[in-house]
Amino acid sequence: MGRYRPPGPPKSPYITRAGFDALRAEEKSLWQKRREVVKHLAAAAAEGDRSENAEYIYRKKQLREMDRRIRYLQKRLPALKVVDLTPDTGEQVYFGAWVTLADEQGETTCYRIVGADEFDPRRNWISVDAPLSRALLKHSLDDIVRVRLPEGEREFEIVGIRYREQESPSD
Repeated sequence: MGRYRPPGPPKSPYITRAGFDALRAEEKSLWQKRREVVKHLAAAAAEGDRSENAEYIYRKKQLREMDRRIRYLQKRLPALKVVDLTPDTGEQVYFGAWVTLADEQGETTCYRIVGADEFDPRRNWISVDAPLSRALLKHSLDDIVRVRLPEGEREFEIVGIRYREQESPSD
């Protein structure tokens, strides 16, 4: 049986300016690291028998992984659309918003809606393609939103919308 997997649905092309700059920096960094890996690979190849040369095998694998990521970035970066604009009023949920939600128990959580290439669960940044994001888009403050999640259907109330990162309180 083959390992064929059909391609997933296409990702949204939207990204924040910071996310785009981070991907560009990653691409530049990978090219610089690649030069070092190629030097180490050439040195390992010069040692002779490559079949039992752990350094050579490791560097080939490292180079293959770097090249895969570079190819992805070279295809993805030109397709991305940077969203710099914020809505005039922060009354509706759009791309780039920080949305504070209250669940059925009254517990609140703040999520940021970002591009598919920059989501980060540790920071509560969710992809614009995620079910929660799609359910929230174009809703307003105090709206009740029903979302079908993997663990079942849930309701959330939108208790806050903002488009700027909160300032940290000064002492």
